[in-house]
Amino acid sequence: MLNACRAVGMPAGLPSPRKAYLEVCNKRSPKAAQKWSHPAVYAAGRDCGWHYLANTIESKAFSQFAEVYQQYCERVIAGEVFQVEPPEALPETSLKPASKEQALTELDNLKQLLS
Repeated sequence: MLNACRAVGMPAGLPSPRKAYLEVCNKRSPKAAQKWSHPAVYAAGRDCGWHYLANTIESKAFSQFAEVYQQYCERVIAGEVFQVEPPEALPETSLKPASKEQALTELDNLKQLLS
């Protein structure tokens, strides 16, 4: 009965815990770069742990996810706004390009490896 009342009071865009769990399990990495039905779904998955959710049997993982997700849903109902932060860009490994001599030397090394 409590779950039915919660489902009726859910704001638009918030999926049921079951649908949110399936969404979290089916998104590929990097998770922050994916399109989510609601940022609370992403936040609950992140807090539960992507590795845990991917490697734990559903009967155990779903109950933990549902509990965390319900807390996020209550925060959304209370007016809190969540955002999925985009992943940070990887730093450049080298700002200075290799000289033509270095490039030719490396090319010769590769040719020797393949010969």
